Amino acid sequence: MDYFAHSTAIIDDGCEIGKGVKIWHFSHIMPNCKIGDNCNIGQNCVVLPEVVLGRNVRIQNNVSVYTGVICEDDVFLGPSCVFTNVINPRSAFNRKSEYKSTHVGKGATIGANATIVCGNHIGEYAFVGAGAVITKPVLPFALMMGNPARQTGWMSIHGHKLAFKDSLAICPESGWIYKLADGKVSRVQ
Repeated sequence: MDYFAHSTAIIDDGCEIGKGVKIWHFSHIMPNCKIGDNCNIGQNCVVLPEVVLGRNVRIQNNVSVYTGVICEDDVFLGPSCVFTNVINPRSAFNRKSEYKSTHVGKGATIGANATIVCGNHIGEYAFVGAGAVITKPVLPFALMMGNPARQTGWMSIHGHKLAFKDSLAICPESGWIYKLADGKVSRVQ
């Protein structure tokens, strides 16, 4: 076994778990999940069947990652953030055939207590603020806040708000330069 699982964690058959993964207290990894190398799954989490987590995904405490969620490499899921997988759930009606996929792009952050309504794509390096409710797709590098969430700015790969002047911005941590053109951000150097 090339990963660590606390003695209270439950790991069902058919999972692929990468090297260096850590699964903490009272967490449950359900059948046929794919978990990439060096992921950290906090306390009291559940990863439902067929979820895919890339490398170095960080899941904080009390997060349920439902069937249909795909997280690329370096995604951060804050404490108690929420995913959904059915648009109109009802207890009396089985809607498993209506699950919608949610894709979280490389390096994206979802803040504590944020809610991601299923069927939306979160772009790479996007930043969803604490408590935000995502009801539509999120552009790469976008900063989203509020309920329903609206875009309030742009973030760097290092997680700093970008201040654009003449369509260019510099990350204060890395010194990397970003360009804003046609409503999209890209790193230029």
